Amino acid sequence: MVIPLKNPRGTRPGLAPITSAAGRAAATRLIRKLRVRRMGSKAGYSRTRFGPNWADTARGVPYAGNGCDTRNDLLARDGQNVRYRKGSDCVVIKMTLRDPYTGRTIRWRKKHAGLVQVDHVVPMSYSWRMGAARWPKAKRLRIANDPLNLLPVYGPVNQAKRGWGPGSWLPPARKIRCAYAVRFTQVALKYNLPVTRADKATMLAKCR
Repeated sequence: MVIPLKNPRGTRPGLAPITSAAGRAAATRLIRKLRVRRMGSKAGYSRTRFGPNWADTARGVPYAGNGCDTRNDLLARDGQNVRYRKGSDCVVIKMTLRDPYTGRTIRWRKKHAGLVQVDHVVPMSYSWRMGAARWPKAKRLRIANDPLNLLPVYGPVNQAKRGWGPGSWLPPARKIRCAYAVRFTQVALKYNLPVTRADKATMLAKCR
């Protein structure tokens, strides 16, 4: 696992804690760049507004067009001891995952698929309410399938997160919270998304 400050494209695995004073200072400088605004309405939102689930057709993001769906790309990126379905270079059927949000080690099998879910760090409903409702569909497809915005995690924790920003939800593992704030910030800056004032204040507090 690597710290998000050294993983600006999201192509390296996991989410490592930011523990050094220099790292936290860099994190704080990055978070301060975020614009703030009030959260808008959720009216009109649906998952389908961001394109098909785990589409390989998003242009301009890593892994796009490689013939594998996004979920399997992310399982392969973050999993250890990955095994694929016979005859396939894409479909992951078995792996071990170190969940960054809880610190637990998960021995995952495809027959229990929901035990690991791929989290959108900046939730799609959050991005919708903060401006994505006005984006072209191609841009929404990118943020939904951008590996920078995606982390395989323990399923029940992902479900508990729902569509909240950092001011209302943070990973249970306290040591990872600054790194999570940085990853959230990286996505927001890449897609020119503002955040709420409360979310920005929380992210700054977790990296001080």
